[in-house]
Amino acid sequence: MKEVPISGIPAAPDPKAPIPRQIRYIIGNEGCERFSFYGMRNILTVYLSMSLFAYLPPEARGPAAKEIFHTFVIGVYFFPLLGGWLADRFFGKYNTIFWLSLVYCLGQACLAFFVTNQHGFYIGLSLIALGSGGIKPCVAAFVGDQFDQTNKHRAKVVFDAFYWIINFGSLFASALMPIFLKELGPAIAFGIPGVLMFVSTFVLWLARKQYVMVPPSPRNPHSFLNVCRTALASGVTGWMFSGIGVMAAIASFVFIPKLGFVIAACLALVAVIGFGGIGVALQLERARGKHPDDAIDGVRAVLRVLVLFALVTPFWSLFDQKASTWVLQADAMAKPSWFQSSQMQALNPALVMILIPFNNLVLYPFLKRFGFEMTALRRMTIGIALAGVSWIAVGVMQVVLDGGNAFSITWQVLPYAFLTLGEVLVSATGLEFAYSQAPMAMKGALMSFWNLSVTIGNLWVLVVNAGVKNDAVIDFIKSSGFGLTAFQMFFFALFAFAAALAFGLVARSYPVADHYRQA
Repeated sequence: MKEVPISGIPAAPDPKAPIPRQIRYIIGNEGCERFSFYGMRNILTVYLSMSLFAYLPPEARGPAAKEIFHTFVIGVYFFPLLGGWLADRFFGKYNTIFWLSLVYCLGQACLAFFVTNQHGFYIGLSLIALGSGGIKPCVAAFVGDQFDQTNKHRAKVVFDAFYWIINFGSLFASALMPIFLKELGPAIAFGIPGVLMFVSTFVLWLARKQYVMVPPSPRNPHSFLNVCRTALASGVTGWMFSGIGVMAAIASFVFIPKLGFVIAACLALVAVIGFGGIGVALQLERARGKHPDDAIDGVRAVLRVLVLFALVTPFWSLFDQKASTWVLQADAMAKPSWFQSSQMQALNPALVMILIPFNNLVLYPFLKRFGFEMTALRRMTIGIALAGVSWIAVGVMQVVLDGGNAFSITWQVLPYAFLTLGEVLVSATGLEFAYSQAPMAMKGALMSFWNLSVTIGNLWVLVVNAGVKNDAVIDFIKSSGFGLTAFQMFFFALFAFAAALAFGLVARSYPVADHYRQA
């Protein structure tokens, strides 16, 4: 184990600096973990609708499975808040990853053992959400910790490789797990990801003495939360916005019978973070003097990034429905008898593995020769818009299906191509961008907020699904001439286009920072 200070004299980049040797273990760990996660995730909707919810009327199984799926995803991307806090304040990134990985293994085991027990299965999903979510902000930040100012130019390549291996694991999970579920049954199908998760944890442990370990900052009086607390308490404006956030959070729970607990809790979280963030931003300068300038500037940097993250949430509401809404659409399409609808998801990681090297080696250099630099914020703006294009495509397909016309599943390749290109531009870019924008002591917190954007994206899906259960909304959709599903698809497409426009406008004045560790 190599502990390093978080300050020092800046060193010049070394063009010949190699990629740190220990990176291979982190990437190997991530590849196995992603096979484990996507292996169970990509068969979850099908298993729920066909097995666990078999007692429901046929027309109710798909919506019920979709609700559970997105609730699970919300949990997965909520727990990064906990993982980032534990890593930054108490245990460090490696220890947090290792111990929560063991919780993750236990959750995968529960799925395999409780395939016929709804309560046991839900316990397994909860443990996976805690373990997988808790390690998310730590792994990407742990990769970044292995670099300093002398070799930070190698980090972009490694973050792309990191995202590539995620999709390598996802590719085989997406292609094979639906077959295992059909041929071997759910116990073995869910057991295989559990074995891979154990292998993942073991690979991480093997290099425990080689990693660069940035120590946590316990009892830091100048942490992100402490600076925010000081700012909010320094004037009437802060108290006012805090009060509005708390009242909005309480109000969301008043509608629990209508919205459900998960939606109400997430809306409460959005209200607290949103209004609290406004209050902190307005009074942050009043905390200067009580906290050092670098802490104040660090909080300001995090708040600026949070605005961008909020505008990324519509992208995730579109992206994650490829494992629910798109799979249910594929069920109604013409396809060979041997092909399972959920196997279409293998297209996504396969295209990612092609597009990442193509973009870096061909597309970006080509555009640069013509004077157009594909900066991180430009890539993310275009990526959000491409997600909207993909949903226009599936919406048109749904209109054809609603008209009773036979439609081949191969046409779904088109929206998958647009969505995946959008994913490469948003998600792979966002990982490195989020890491670079926060001071060292706040990296775990900012990576947690990046993952929280996925939770909020899936929240929008649940909110829309709850909204279309209203009779007035259903009557309005019928009057539009579209079916319910097609209308929702076009709605989400417009949601993404609006977010891309707003993101691009905000990005034009965003001050990009550089917070890599000094050598």
